[in-house]
Amino acid sequence: MRYTAILAGGLGLAASFALPAAAQQTPPTLAYVQPLAGQSVQSVQDRLRQAGVYSGRIDGIWGADSQAALERFQQAHQLQVTGQLNQATAATLGLDPNASLATPVAGPVPPPVDHLLPTSVRAVQARLRTLGFYGGAVDGVWGEGTEVAIENFQRGRGLQPDGQLGPATVTALGLAPEALAYR
Repeated sequence: MRYTAILAGGLGLAASFALPAAAQQTPPTLAYVQPLAGQSVQSVQDRLRQAGVYSGRIDGIWGADSQAALERFQQAHQLQVTGQLNQATAATLGLDPNASLATPVAGPVPPPVDHLLPTSVRAVQARLRTLGFYGGAVDGVWGEGTEVAIENFQRGRGLQPDGQLGPATVTALGLAPEALAYR
């Protein structure tokens, strides 16, 4: 069984082991995290809006505004403030965590990002900027800043941070994989 560190900014369903009461005073540093599908993220955003802690768009994209709202919800309901959708938070939101788990997005391996046309790179950069992951120029040039932004986005969504635009990353960005044009 593989465990990964929970990173701030991501939304996943976290599971931890039962620990003695003394060990439960500090949150575990390692846990298994599975990302949520866009539709599940929309459900969480909708419940957070109903609770009066989220005013952003219900777009299925987990960003800083969604995480901040989840943290406000956890604090308001005297839950451990983790920024992660755990069993207690899901139950308090009235969600079934077992029905919310994402299924991996499969598909062919995309060409390398350096084969993307500038128009597609601009679309990716603009989306990353909108989500708060990219602060560089939307210039259509795939550089280190764009790659780092992709890696940070992937970490935030519980995806493998490889800096590439695989189907899961493109879908999590809210872009259609077939909309990206390659040379």
